[in-house]
Amino acid sequence: MTVSTASPAIAQEFVAFAVQSGVLRFGEFKTKAGRLSPYFFNAGLFDDGAKLGRLAGFYADSLLASGLQFDMIFGPAYKGITLAAAVSVELARRGHNKPFAYNRKEAKDHGEGGTLVGAPVKGRVLIIDDVISAGTSVRESIAMIQAAGATPCAVAIALDRQEKAAEQGVDMPWSAVQYVSDQLKLSVCAIAGLSDLLQYLQTASNSEVASYSTAVQAYRDRYGV
Repeated sequence: MTVSTASPAIAQEFVAFAVQSGVLRFGEFKTKAGRLSPYFFNAGLFDDGAKLGRLAGFYADSLLASGLQFDMIFGPAYKGITLAAAVSVELARRGHNKPFAYNRKEAKDHGEGGTLVGAPVKGRVLIIDDVISAGTSVRESIAMIQAAGATPCAVAIALDRQEKAAEQGVDMPWSAVQYVSDQLKLSVCAIAGLSDLLQYLQTASNSEVASYSTAVQAYRDRYGV
């Protein structure tokens, strides 16, 4: 399967947008794997209409450039719900109308019931999320999609951290994105990756932002794939 990112120009524009929006921050942050990372990406801070709309545009750019073929979009709760809706709207605006669905964390026992909401889950399904940290959310989404009788075909994310996955405190020789691509057999489309972030830092005109280039490079040298 394939792992693809948007064009270098789109990736750089996206990283700049994420920094300006306060979504991509620099300092010292503890990851789920227990590592101290010099940067932190929180897609939950794309929190108004203008920012969410522009984010959806970047997803649409990368998806259309990738050539991925899919019939509908699935957004895993919770961040994926907003992303699936926003990207579906943006793709429709560009002439590619795709239905979308998402899941509830807990099954509803009244009304329409069940855990899935939105369009019927069928055909080739694109899973959309912000990042892939361990692949857990993707595996759960695959199970729900297959249980509905559909076929998960790809995952779209905003940022590929391009770093080694960790299992029980041990660094693996592959990243979470590579695991999804190689082991779960899904294509992965990312707007940008850690390499794009590094390039942005190395050419940033803002000296404060540029000063984190050394720390991010050191982090990549230690944990990168």
